[in-house]
Amino acid sequence: MTTMESRTPLLHVQGLTLHYGAAQALFGIDLEVAEGETVAIVGANGAGKSSLLKAIAGIVAPSGGRILLDGRAVTGQPAARMAALGVALSPEGREMFGDLSVQENLVLGAVAGKPGKAEVGRRLEEVFARFPRLRERSAQATATLSGGEQQMVAIGRALMARPRLLLLDEPSLGLAPLVTDEIFDIIHRLGRAGTTILLVEQNAARALSASATAYLLANGRIVHSGKSDELLVHPELRRAFLGAASRGSPGQSRLGAAGFTNVRLEKPDMSKLTFLPSFASHEELAAHQLNGLRWTVRHARQGSPFYRARLDAAGVGADDVRALEDIRKLPFTTAEDLRDDYPFPLRSVPYEQIVRIHSSSGTTGKRKILGYTQKDLDDWANMFARCYEMAGVTPLDRVQIAVGYGLWTAGVGFQAGCERIGALAVPTGPGNLDLQCEFLLDLQSTVYCCTASMGLLLAEEVHKRGLAEKINLKKVIYGSERSSRSMRKRISELLGGAELFDIPGLTELYGPGTGIECSDHDCIHYWADYYILEIVDPETLTPLPDGEWGEMVVTTLAKEAAPLIRYRTRDITRVIPGPCTCGSILPRHSRIRGRTDDVFKFRGVNIYPSTIDAILSAIPGLGSEYQIHLTRDAQVRDRMRLVVERGAGVESRRTDELQREIVHTIKRKVIVTADVEVVDYGSLPRSERKTKRVFDDRIQDSIV
Repeated sequence: MTTMESRTPLLHVQGLTLHYGAAQALFGIDLEVAEGETVAIVGANGAGKSSLLKAIAGIVAPSGGRILLDGRAVTGQPAARMAALGVALSPEGREMFGDLSVQENLVLGAVAGKPGKAEVGRRLEEVFARFPRLRERSAQATATLSGGEQQMVAIGRALMARPRLLLLDEPSLGLAPLVTDEIFDIIHRLGRAGTTILLVEQNAARALSASATAYLLANGRIVHSGKSDELLVHPELRRAFLGAASRGSPGQSRLGAAGFTNVRLEKPDMSKLTFLPSFASHEELAAHQLNGLRWTVRHARQGSPFYRARLDAAGVGADDVRALEDIRKLPFTTAEDLRDDYPFPLRSVPYEQIVRIHSSSGTTGKRKILGYTQKDLDDWANMFARCYEMAGVTPLDRVQIAVGYGLWTAGVGFQAGCERIGALAVPTGPGNLDLQCEFLLDLQSTVYCCTASMGLLLAEEVHKRGLAEKINLKKVIYGSERSSRSMRKRISELLGGAELFDIPGLTELYGPGTGIECSDHDCIHYWADYYILEIVDPETLTPLPDGEWGEMVVTTLAKEAAPLIRYRTRDITRVIPGPCTCGSILPRHSRIRGRTDDVFKFRGVNIYPSTIDAILSAIPGLGSEYQIHLTRDAQVRDRMRLVVERGAGVESRRTDELQREIVHTIKRKVIVTADVEVVDYGSLPRSERKTKRVFDDRIQDSIV
């Protein structure tokens, strides 16, 4: 550890420890802050930075060690006494009294020192001189201010105490980059004016640039200290942020949030890193699920008007959930609810906490758009990394990702999990067989991620070009479509014996990666620590016992932005009872056999008959009757044949023209190619009941 320059410290912390109950947050902290110096404490989320400031400010009592101010012991002094001694804290999150005006909030900062009215006025003038914008808004309620203006009030309130030591806790938290520039410009000016500052900041680059001396905190311990400009380029700092990013809360301690870009880092050690849960028994898992279920009900009811109305109508709340069986008291949620609540359905957090949206494909009318908080994305990446881990993917693998990127969840989900596990991602996207084969050959990709249709298409191309013995493909991770044993067998054979893993998922439930086929290849293990899976009768909605086929219903346990409560997925599967031969404690279900609604999936795209109906209705010369025939040819490739009637009185010589128009329009709007047959008006059967339009004859053999 680098030694500090010898100075007389204003603040001296010696061997400080801190506990929250049985949990220890700080371990033997030693640091010094000299008079007139700006010192930074940097580290990832959860490192103990805020706990350290709270201990110094007297908000929490240390469990050991000493705090010296001007050489005098002040350990354990209450916050009011520390404020009177000249220690002022600008807290994380700003903690405004929103109903009070700017001036009233500022005056509260001077209360501990009990200055006279004239002195308070002088201090207000000093604060307004530093923050001219606050003078303009002095009578305005702080709840109406922007985040940057509230941060100015928080710093100004601390300065009203005329502190000898100013503690700043995450001053840039939640602020836009330009506003962060302004706040740190203020911190620079305070430092140049001689204010002694102890600065806690996750944005390490900012904090180190604003300070002379810095301490790096990780897991409650000082792991490095020294001059800030030297620490800024020290590899220990990058390792600290990477270490936090590769464990419990990855996105909360991203290097980007730390202010670093273009940093080269070693990959995580897979011998020590696991994304699988640590539950030792089914009882532990059940207890975790019950806690998560109660949290979800409470969170959804508090944050979502939709859920509040539904839960109140059902007469149930979090306190009514005393056992996992009580989930049956909760109301169901459907895809129609998501479309009706467009554009942010089921939103249970403030808009400011939503950092990304994704949308499902192929729906009619309004899309199903789902929001994600940063924690949602982190959880999803961890789930996907777990999929890779269960499939045996390691940091030594090269993962070619041949699924769609954009509004769909597929590409970004596969990539985030790949990067979390530490493997090399090759984001080719779907299609372009020349590129796919080129990268398989030149980059020697070992894992291929795709839809079932894309996997078959690639396998046939690899076989046709004679590349099977020249590539290094070991595993195929595929999803989005049903596939039979014969199709899987053909893909594996054409790719030289590659091992196939089916991966389920849907946009509403994060995206793909909510489970995966294990190495014994007889089931899908699903991540029961992130969601509860029920199987119900699609007609009566009554629960079905394990082993019976029915509709999958899911309830999330930790999803923030758009939690799901008994969401009807329309997918048909069954829970497989008993332990798996692979040894995993995680429960399992069969691969998806079909859907209960009329949507069908063709080459990775969800298609509703009503979508085809709308397309055909817009083409002049066509009748109202049509049929969709889905088959699988001898090469196990999906085919869609669309049989459409000409309109009454339309001449047969227009058949070729109409066929070309249908093929073109469907390709443009649905992004699939259909074989089209235009037949005479009245050729297709009529029925007094609902006409059957979709004939899906693709899968003839067993699913599992």
